[in-house]
Amino acid sequence: MLEPMTTERPHRSHRPRRRIPRVLLIAGVLAVLVAAAVVVVPLLRPPGPRPDFQLPVACGETWRLSTYPGHDDYDVDLFPTSGEAWGRPVLASAAGTVTVAGINGSLGGRTPQDPDGPRGRGGGYWVKIDHGGKWETQYLHLLEPPSVRAGQRVARGDQLGRVGSTGNSGAPHLHYEQRRGWEKVETHFDGVPSGITSDDREYSVRLTSANCEPTRP
Repeated sequence: MLEPMTTERPHRSHRPRRRIPRVLLIAGVLAVLVAAAVVVVPLLRPPGPRPDFQLPVACGETWRLSTYPGHDDYDVDLFPTSGEAWGRPVLASAAGTVTVAGINGSLGGRTPQDPDGPRGRGGGYWVKIDHGGKWETQYLHLLEPPSVRAGQRVARGDQLGRVGSTGNSGAPHLHYEQRRGWEKVETHFDGVPSGITSDDREYSVRLTSANCEPTRP
């Protein structure tokens, strides 16, 4: 006797899928938005007031600040008006936190013993300082590894290194920049514009340093 046939498929047991609770999903989205705001909001704020920048060289010394075609607007090269440039102290223009202290590009081989050695690339030994309020200074072509390290807090007048000719440099000098946000701006020293603006021609000015007593942060 034939048994009755059925067309029904055998029943399969299904494990319930795990669903992410909606509250966790919302919490994750909010966490991402908060993290993005932490990064983006400070970038949207306007720069703070200009720090009281001083020349990055010893108190009372007179230096020649110059530029030339192709140097880039607002870049400043500093040369002492008397005495040897090699090894002169390079000082912080204002209090801040060192963000970079190392090598920019390559060093080359120009030294006091071999001043006509091969040029390197970029800025050689250099230091970058964050002064807060989106203000920053840069110091390039130092003679040797900087005497400060990234993350270190410095006062105005603290020594960062010594004048050299590392990187793409033709002679011992200090290449110096002031930046506001992502832009280079005309350097100010002791509250007065330096006068070094465009690089459309070669010209220079002479200024005497008032970077006399370190101001502790």
